[in-house]
Amino acid sequence: MDPSIVFDYEKYNAGGIWEGLKEYVTNTEFNYIQSIENYILLWNIEKAFRITKTDLKTRPVHHRLRNRVEAHICICFAAYSVYKEFARLMSIHNITLSTEKVINEIMEISQLCHVLSKSQFGKTKIFNPTQKQTQLLEMKI
Repeated sequence: MDPSIVFDYEKYNAGGIWEGLKEYVTNTEFNYIQSIENYILLWNIEKAFRITKTDLKTRPVHHRLRNRVEAHICICFAAYSVYKEFARLMSIHNITLSTEKVINEIMEISQLCHVLSKSQFGKTKIFNPTQKQTQLLEMKI
């Protein structure tokens, strides 16, 4: 051990009384209870960033002009809003799959769209949807 470094065992042992406690420092006007309540909700923000970066694949941003960066962020926010609304609707309809699994199920739906030649009336036929896909198609949006 370097002789110029001195370890203060008294301070080290005194620090044990703070073990297991956390300190929160903020520059807001919140009282300490509001600060702690807001910190506890931080996981929601972190989850939103994870969803936008991974599930919605909004990263990386290759723009350098301000208006394009702002447009990209706006599109990301709109995509996240649609994602959250979809998750809310799934909850209302008691669909227990994850949002990612539901999106994958929807992407696997096969359909044929055609227009009748005389009437110009369009028709769509969905081919053999699975039970999960049928449940998703019956959701009232």
